[in-house]
Amino acid sequence: FDSGLGMMTGIAPMNPMMPGLGYVPPPPLPQDLPIVKEIIHCQSCTLFPPNPHLPSPAMRERPPGCKTVFVGGLPENATEALIVEVFGQCGDIIAIRKSKKNFCHIRFAEEFTVDRALFLCGYRMRLGSSTDKKDTGRLHVDFAQARDDLYEWECRQRLYAREERHRRRMEEDRFRPPSPPLIVHYSDHECSQLGDKIKDEAAFAEAVRVLLTWVERGEVNRRNANNFYSMIQSSNSHIRQLMSQKATHEKEMEEAKDKFKSALSGILAQFEQIVSVFHAASKQKAWDHFSKAQRKNLDVWRKQAEEIRNMQNEELMGIRREEEMEMSDDDMEDTHNPDESGPVSQAEALKEENDSLRCQLDAYRNEVELLKQEQGKNQEHPPPQHNEEDACRQQQLTFLQQALQGMQKQLLKMCEEMKQREAEMEKTVEDKQQLESQVKSLKEGLQSLKTLTTHTPQEATVLEVVSCSQEKETLPPEKSPSNPVHSEREALLVGIISTFLHVHPFGASIEYICSYLQRLNTKINTGEVDALLGRLPCTFRQESTGVGASLEKRWKFCGFEGIMIT
Repeated sequence: FDSGLGMMTGIAPMNPMMPGLGYVPPPPLPQDLPIVKEIIHCQSCTLFPPNPHLPSPAMRERPPGCKTVFVGGLPENATEALIVEVFGQCGDIIAIRKSKKNFCHIRFAEEFTVDRALFLCGYRMRLGSSTDKKDTGRLHVDFAQARDDLYEWECRQRLYAREERHRRRMEEDRFRPPSPPLIVHYSDHECSQLGDKIKDEAAFAEAVRVLLTWVERGEVNRRNANNFYSMIQSSNSHIRQLMSQKATHEKEMEEAKDKFKSALSGILAQFEQIVSVFHAASKQKAWDHFSKAQRKNLDVWRKQAEEIRNMQNEELMGIRREEEMEMSDDDMEDTHNPDESGPVSQAEALKEENDSLRCQLDAYRNEVELLKQEQGKNQEHPPPQHNEEDACRQQQLTFLQQALQGMQKQLLKMCEEMKQREAEMEKTVEDKQQLESQVKSLKEGLQSLKTLTTHTPQEATVLEVVSCSQEKETLPPEKSPSNPVHSEREALLVGIISTFLHVHPFGASIEYICSYLQRLNTKINTGEVDALLGRLPCTFRQESTGVGASLEKRWKFCGFEGIMIT
């Protein structure tokens, strides 16, 4: 084993597909090598080429990063100087390990020199002019596996992998969105600085973000609540600045729209002049003086100018339609004002809109009639070479007819909506009248029931409960001189207690009920309430819950069951 060469047999080749490593393909053969092998004359020996018809010798697979070759078939009298003389022409040699037999291992400085050394495979070597068997031999050059070559190749691949990872990391860092700036922690000094920043228009966005973070973190307490309130108030005052900025931008946009519209109108006027020039040139007194090719070009140019003119006209008409639609939307918003949401105001708005649509419809009809009259006159006295003008007028006439039809449809639709709303209004009025009549009949029936003098105790209790539940719609019951026990006070107590127990389905103690009633009237005592509940067994029922010390008596409302029994 030569420590300088680092050769060791039996080393398995490294897997080039392992993570972090990539396979570097071997470089191509150098171009300076001849294609046809010839005799090579050296100072101490001569190399004769092999027979070209013989098959190429078997070779092992090229190890990754191979710089070492195996040379066999050397003459027995070959020396290390002779090997350097023959293979030194391929490239720089780092180390030579020569065996006692007729083979050796040569390690070059570069990988591409191995291909040059492999070119000598198959050559027959002869030392000088001797024909002795020890002075001749057939060279066999093949790849060799060396630990140093594999180690250098692994180091180089790891370097490539590190560079690739670094390049990817740099690429990811370059495309990664920037991290948001850090939010400072709350302190009195930072709070005072933030209050000044919020008032500054340039630093308002960053200051509001910091304020939002502090509020979400829970930095607000009783000590600094006034500071936060002042900062929030400053944020609110910034709304006026934003609205003023919006108004200025809208004004600039309107000015830009007007400027664009005026410029487009000027461009259209120039297009009309250009088209009129083509029409004038197409008349007979000028048309006859042009050649055939010139007439053809003039026709093409005229058609192109007309197409562009029509496109610009359509664009201008589209802008005007959008403005009209925006104005109509504003009118609709004005008519649907929430302050005038009553049916009468809606009916008046619909009538006004109907009148305006009728006026527009009449104007369109008059314009269409005028266009028809002009078209009839032109048909009676048709001027020469006016086909294009007639086509434009016909197109305008069709546009106006389509607009007229659309306005008629819109008018009919609005009329139908107005009729439907009037019907809904009439229906609501009728329903209101019916409800009022039903309320009156109920009041009369209730009063007639109260006038009856003969009632059982249970019926009197039920009537009193009903009268107390509808005390806002009916008159208060009068005291009956013949039965002073069932007074108006007791009826009110029965109604209030029934309502209280109705929301306590599991019952309540007499102390709980009296505490509730004493909030309304402090003169009410527990004995009076207990006696009143005991006199009405069909309306209130007492139940005992618990055992021993936890025994508790509760009153429950059983009026729904009692009215069925009575």
